[in-house]
Amino acid sequence: MLDTLRYRGLNGARAIRRWAVPYVGSRLRPDEFRPLLCYLFTDWKCNVDCHYCFQYDNHRPGMSLETARSAIDWLKTVGCRVLAIMGGEPLVRKDFILDVIRYGSENGFFVYLPTNGYLMDPAFIDAAGRAGVTAINLAVDGVAPRKGLPKALLAIEPQFRYLVAQQKRHGYILFFNINICGPNLRDVRMLTEIARQNGIGTDYHLLEDPQATVDTGHYAHRDNDLRIRPEQYEEVDALLDWLIEKQEEGWCMVNAPEHLRAMKDRLRGRIEPWDCRAGHNGALIKPDGSIAPCFDLITHPYDWGRIWEPDFNPEALRAAKEACLPHCSSTCFYNLGTYYNLRSLPTWLAKHARMG
Repeated sequence: MLDTLRYRGLNGARAIRRWAVPYVGSRLRPDEFRPLLCYLFTDWKCNVDCHYCFQYDNHRPGMSLETARSAIDWLKTVGCRVLAIMGGEPLVRKDFILDVIRYGSENGFFVYLPTNGYLMDPAFIDAAGRAGVTAINLAVDGVAPRKGLPKALLAIEPQFRYLVAQQKRHGYILFFNINICGPNLRDVRMLTEIARQNGIGTDYHLLEDPQATVDTGHYAHRDNDLRIRPEQYEEVDALLDWLIEKQEEGWCMVNAPEHLRAMKDRLRGRIEPWDCRAGHNGALIKPDGSIAPCFDLITHPYDWGRIWEPDFNPEALRAAKEACLPHCSSTCFYNLGTYYNLRSLPTWLAKHARMG
C-alpha cells in the first residue's frame, strides 16, 4: 500500500510540474510556439522489420549527444517539459539513450521511452530507472510474432515481466503501444486484457499508409498484407466499441474516447476536421537537429528550421495540414487537440485522477 501511494504521489507531482504547468503556460501564450511535448528522433536505424513501418532506415546516421543536449536546452526555453525519445529503435544505442534520459531528467523533463523491447535486459531497465526515465512505451502488435509483425509479447516476455516487477521501484509508467492491423484484431483484445491484468495502460494506433509528403524511397514493403480489408470494418468497429466500453469502466488507456471513435471514420477514408496542434504545441526534432511539425511531415519540402531557429510559419502549417489532416488520425496530436478543447479538460483530469 505504501509503495502504491508513493508511486502515485510521485507521478502525480510529475504530472503537475511537467504537464499541467507547461499546459497553463501555453494557454497564456496562445500565439507562440509552446510545445507541451516534443519527439526527439534519435535514430533512423531499427533492429526489427515491421512491414508497415516506413520511418526507419538502417543506412542513415543517428543523433549526436551534443545535438540531443542542445535540443533539450532549447526545449526548456520554450516551456516544454515532456521529451519523447523516438526512432527507429532508440535502444540500438543503449549508452547514448541512457545519457539522454539522464540529461533530460536532470533538466526537469518527463522522459518517455518507446521501444520494441528486444534489446532490453534487466541491467538496462535498472540503469534507465536510475537515470530517471518516466514512462516506457512497450510496442507490441501481437501475442506471438507473425509475418510482418515481429513486435510480439512472447518474444520479449522476460523483459516485460521484469519491467512490470520494477515499475514501482523505479517509479516509471509502463504501457503497451499497439498498432491495429488487419491480421491482429484478436491480439489487440488479448493484449488489452493482459495489460489490465498487470496493472498497466494501453495506447492504440490505426495502421496508416505513408503520407504523400513523406519520402519513402527506402520503404521495402509497400505491398504488405497488413492493411485492414473492407470486410473487416465491422469487426474493427466492434473492437473500438469494446475499447471505449472498457475505458469507461476504468481501464487505463492513453487514447481519448473521441479518438477511438474517429478511427472508424478514418478507416473508411474520411475523418471530421480536428484541432491538430503540430508545430504549435508539439513538434519533432530529427537526428541532425532540424525540426518538423510531426512524423507525417518529417520530409515535407518546407524548411521548418532547426533547434534554436524554428520556422513554423502559420501559413505553411495551414497549407500542409489541409493536405494531410483528411488522411491522418495521429494518436498523439489528436489527443493533444482534444485536451486543448476546454470542454474536454475536466473529463481528462477526472480520468487521470481516477487512474492514478
